[in-house]
Amino acid sequence: MSTLSHLIENNRRWAQGVNSRQPDFFRRLAAQQSPRYLWIGCSDSRVPANEIVDLLPGELFVHRNVANVVVHTDLNCLSVLQYAVDVLRVEHVLVVGHYGCGGVRAARQGRPLGLIDNWLRHVQDVADRHRGFLASLQDEAQAEDRLCELNVIAQVHHVARTTIVQDAWARGQPLALHGWIYGLSDGLVQDLGIDADSPARLQAGYANALARITGAAR
Repeated sequence: MSTLSHLIENNRRWAQGVNSRQPDFFRRLAAQQSPRYLWIGCSDSRVPANEIVDLLPGELFVHRNVANVVVHTDLNCLSVLQYAVDVLRVEHVLVVGHYGCGGVRAARQGRPLGLIDNWLRHVQDVADRHRGFLASLQDEAQAEDRLCELNVIAQVHHVARTTIVQDAWARGQPLALHGWIYGLSDGLVQDLGIDADSPARLQAGYANALARITGAAR
């Protein structure tokens, strides 16, 4: 059996480096976590949440799954969201997709991959809603990129429709939702323009974000 001693060694060097720069860092981190942000992103190993936004451990609460999908029956995702909003009192929820997403590509191509096909059906639902627009694009890579963006916008809308977020807004808790997309080729995040901190702003933000991508008024 191969060992993972090199990863343990990496960990030791990392911990020593942190301790040399901030001797009390781990003591403070162990005492509590107080992140202002919840990141809902893709499980892709090329999309490291903390590093992308240059935040330290303890500053970003994270939930990841294939294709950054938010489903109202996914108790894992909902539990993370509820804990982040109700207990940690995060101020921002970021739904972050990325270009070149293998899950989005598989959903668009309809290639059978096994059990995960059931999960990717949620992304296919997004593609179905925008079938005409995606078909109008001449370049397949462009269509795939637009579906990555449309999927983020749909998932932000799903987050906003959860009872967790609706209840937080109803009691006046400051909570803003955002949709971003990350570029693997340049390491840059783009704001997709769907931002909401209330039910009233949700629909306008959702419509405007879709219009920016599809060029059609919604």
